[in-house]
Amino acid sequence: MAKTNVIKEKFNKIRNLKDEEKAGLVFVLPPIIGFLLFTAVPFIFSIYASFTSWDSMTDLTSLFTMDAHEREFFYIGFENYKELFSDGDFWKALWNTFFYMIGIPIGMLWAISLAVSFNKKLPAVKAFRVIYYIPVVSSIVAVSLLWKWLYNGDFGLINQFLNWAFGIKGPNWLENPSTVKPSIMAMTIWRGVGGTALLYLGGLQNLPKSYYEAAVLDGASGFRMFRSITWPLLRPISFFIVVTGIIGGAQMIVEPQIMAPSGGTDYSAGTIVFYIWQRAFGPADAKGFACATAWVLAIIIFIVTALQFKFSSSNDNYLE
Repeated sequence: MAKTNVIKEKFNKIRNLKDEEKAGLVFVLPPIIGFLLFTAVPFIFSIYASFTSWDSMTDLTSLFTMDAHEREFFYIGFENYKELFSDGDFWKALWNTFFYMIGIPIGMLWAISLAVSFNKKLPAVKAFRVIYYIPVVSSIVAVSLLWKWLYNGDFGLINQFLNWAFGIKGPNWLENPSTVKPSIMAMTIWRGVGGTALLYLGGLQNLPKSYYEAAVLDGASGFRMFRSITWPLLRPISFFIVVTGIIGGAQMIVEPQIMAPSGGTDYSAGTIVFYIWQRAFGPADAKGFACATAWVLAIIIFIVTALQFKFSSSNDNYLE
């Protein structure tokens, strides 16, 4: 009787475990299905599409009913990639994208100085934290439209200030090839500095005080403590900011799309993703070509990110 009860108990445990596994599978299935439908399948199809002449006139269902001649015309091999690397606008867009990333270290320096100030017991410091963070949570479209108005060559506030304060007639910032990229970069730095500063602030508030107490006893100056203690200990946060900044910067599209809708004079403002959008949904209607460009961008992002991980220290002890 006792053995029978033990067997029943074990069977019940196994049955309950099976039920839990089934329940877990039910909860896991929706994200798996969503991943397959909206990520894996488009991911695989984009690889194939990058070797085709796919456009909006091509019915994707007809891919399975094409005869050999139609399929040969549709599948064009590496022609998209050859055309891409011979297109001057692609190289301009690539240069513009990397130029905008110059704002990453500039924004980091500004953010760390703000974070050091925010970490002190100053009057209304919490209000300043909120003020600097507002652009981060604001609509990027609204922010871009605001700065586009500020940069207006005729009645923008920036040119009005330059004329009033210094008697200088400012340029048409967004239509001048030499000023459009720095102008857009300045806006992106301003918009992101609040979020970066809060990341640094969180790091500063969690640094061990014992290091600073020892440094004070040794007679270290404030700058020496920042250089040898604060900045090295914040290196993991800096690494995260650089990696995410490069990945986000490589995918920038809204700012040039609104502030320089045609890509700027002589394509001086368009980014890679803006270039992809133009080729996929513009007059060219070359979606296969756009897929090829997207894969080139993905490879560039992967290489740059891998290099960042390779050359960054994996050591937890960052102190000099």
